[in-house]
Amino acid sequence: MAEYTKEVEEFVAKISQKNAHEKEFIQAVSEVAETIVPYVEQHKKYKEANILERMCEPERVIIFRVPWQDKDGNIQVNRGFRVQMNSAIGPYKGGLRFHPSVNLSILKFLAFEQVFKNSLTTLPLGGGKGGSDFDPKGKTDLEVMRFCQSFMTELSKHIGGFTDIPAGDIGVGAREIGYMFGQYKKIRNEFAGVLTGKGLQYGGSLIRTEATGYGVVYFSQEVLASKDDSLEGKVCAVSGSGNVAQYTIEKLIELGAKPVTVSDSAGCIYDKDGIDSEKLEYIKVLKNEQRGRISEYADKFKSAKFHADTTPWNFKVDLAYPCATQNELDVADTKTMIGNGCKGVFEGANMPTTLEAYHIIKKEKLMFSPGKASNAGGVATSGLEMSQNAQRLYWTREEVDYRLKMIMKSIHSNCMEYGQVDKNYTDYVKGANIAGFVKVADAMIAQGVV
Repeated sequence: MAEYTKEVEEFVAKISQKNAHEKEFIQAVSEVAETIVPYVEQHKKYKEANILERMCEPERVIIFRVPWQDKDGNIQVNRGFRVQMNSAIGPYKGGLRFHPSVNLSILKFLAFEQVFKNSLTTLPLGGGKGGSDFDPKGKTDLEVMRFCQSFMTELSKHIGGFTDIPAGDIGVGAREIGYMFGQYKKIRNEFAGVLTGKGLQYGGSLIRTEATGYGVVYFSQEVLASKDDSLEGKVCAVSGSGNVAQYTIEKLIELGAKPVTVSDSAGCIYDKDGIDSEKLEYIKVLKNEQRGRISEYADKFKSAKFHADTTPWNFKVDLAYPCATQNELDVADTKTMIGNGCKGVFEGANMPTTLEAYHIIKKEKLMFSPGKASNAGGVATSGLEMSQNAQRLYWTREEVDYRLKMIMKSIHSNCMEYGQVDKNYTDYVKGANIAGFVKVADAMIAQGVV
């Protein structure tokens, strides 16, 4: 709200001063502050308790050394992190990311977003995030195992089923989760559901791998339904080619849409005939098993063309699904996308849209869902995995998928409650931020100044 511009700027300046050089974290706080500061100013109990500033300060940050031995016998050293952001509504919950770009700023931004995301799921989960600057790409299984065991040896001191339940993220898949779970079990001498994303043989859940991608599409389906529209026949741009992108594409195909792009760090594929189930299976094998480059897709399917150093946002589409990484959709791409007729952006990655690009999208009143709402399917299904572990049972694929769809439907309803501007437009960023904030804020007030 324009009348609270000064208060927003002052709040962001205060957080920026305390967290200098943490640009990703400051960006995440700035985006939330635009809607939450005006809400706090209008609700005395939150302002008096200084809730938003308290939510911006992690309850705990753990940084540790991770030494490991490579295949040549050399000792390598990486840095490990766990940001335990907020436990007001439940134990810390959030993924582990292994990537060279990992630093404290990125993990604080992810943990901050996770607090709101987990609150939106309606499940009793707090927010956290962790990881390391270790790069699993190009490493042997033995090297990855040694690193994961060293990483978990320290992390195991700070996590537990009622304290902190990590999951996977970029660079942390079934292999890495397995190695870390095995080490945790050995150290603690207990078989506990303290990691989610586990293999089906030892406590994992069906649909967990697909959940984030499926959830994004379910959320967009709800947005379109609120406008008496559907995904049938919609041409869609999807970025990335990893887990989230793959299962976003899979669910889009199932619901009658036509995905036409997929990408990696080298560039993007545009397939004028659309990516169907057969082509998607090729992508899964290429990226998950062969660790190949997406450019190889164009060598196999002649309807496709590879565009080096190009994003998927330069083609004529109806809807966009950024599923790669943070800040991948910038101002220039957004203007091009809008000029090409795109009517909606649904975030599959965490904060893939820059703040400046979001302001343009908001001004043009495009359909837009922030990642904290539309990509919450992953953590929601992690919560369902925890429930199954606690009950010592497995739900069917159909039951987990149904529960996921209902959670995404509930998240959409919560966002509309706080974000509906008029019958034609809903500000899902405002709705997600306030809905997520209120649940956590009320719990924090009830628990006192802790």
